Amino acid sequence: MTESDDSALGEQASGRHAGATGAARSVTPVTKGTAKKGVAKRATAAKTPAAAKKAAARKPESRVALVRRARRIDRELAEVYPYAHPELDFDDPFQLLVATVLSAQTTDLRVNQTTPALFAAYPTPEAMAAADPEKLEELLRPTGFFRAKTRSVLGLSAALRDRFGGEVPGRLKDLVSLPGVGRKTANVVLGNAFGVPGLTVDTHFGRLVRRFGWTEQTDPEKVEAEIAGIFPKNEWTMLSHRLIFHGRRVCHSRKPACGACPIAPLCPSYGEGETDPGKAKKLLKYEMGGKPGQRLKPPADYPGEPAPGLGAR
Repeated sequence: MTESDDSALGEQASGRHAGATGAARSVTPVTKGTAKKGVAKRATAAKTPAAAKKAAARKPESRVALVRRARRIDRELAEVYPYAHPELDFDDPFQLLVATVLSAQTTDLRVNQTTPALFAAYPTPEAMAAADPEKLEELLRPTGFFRAKTRSVLGLSAALRDRFGGEVPGRLKDLVSLPGVGRKTANVVLGNAFGVPGLTVDTHFGRLVRRFGWTEQTDPEKVEAEIAGIFPKNEWTMLSHRLIFHGRRVCHSRKPACGACPIAPLCPSYGEGETDPGKAKKLLKYEMGGKPGQRLKPPADYPGEPAPGLGAR
């Protein structure tokens, strides 16, 4: 794609963006250094009924235009979140696998607050497979659904011990054969522990790709297949991190911070959330809102503060 393609795409996207005036203001996330030029742009005008009708009547976006817009959004998000990373603390593939299973129906923060004691007590699959279920339940209680998670953790640990020599396998078909491990969990482990590209279709990922108009699918596997056709394979893992970061910090489920969104001119769903810049800024979370992140041990380039430990105020 050429620079002229990008310019034309930007003009088309701004025209599609209901209420956009063509002007953009800066969003200033908490960073250690000066943000790159053009990192944070957002539209400043609210939707009007006339604009909404015009948007509804616009011509369907061609496949080529959709791909160009999608890849530009990814590049913009890469500038906004150059530090995007998995938000679960882990030191090895086994820890990441267990932490990802525990993250179901809870926050990564709560998992990160729980796993230090868990891995101190049971550092290997062999040790965890031999754990007393009641003691394991007590350790996992803060993550919710702790009885079901205890069964999954015991089962996958035993399977790793008995079928894989105590090692986490690096193939999708092997990972999804483990108790409690689905395709999403497997892709998290492959992408972040083994460097094998994968798309993590969690609730944030699914919400954003539909809001961006990249797909209308709701089934995670169908979403994964459609998005995989838009982006080169070597982008899949980082694309997942960027979308999840953006979904947690700006493009929230109930009330997205549209007025503080750096990619608002490229988003056909602008106006679903708060468009007033001042009010939208108050909705920003984690380092974008000047608050601690989710990891107790964040990467060195993370611009925010570490999360507090379990029981800390």
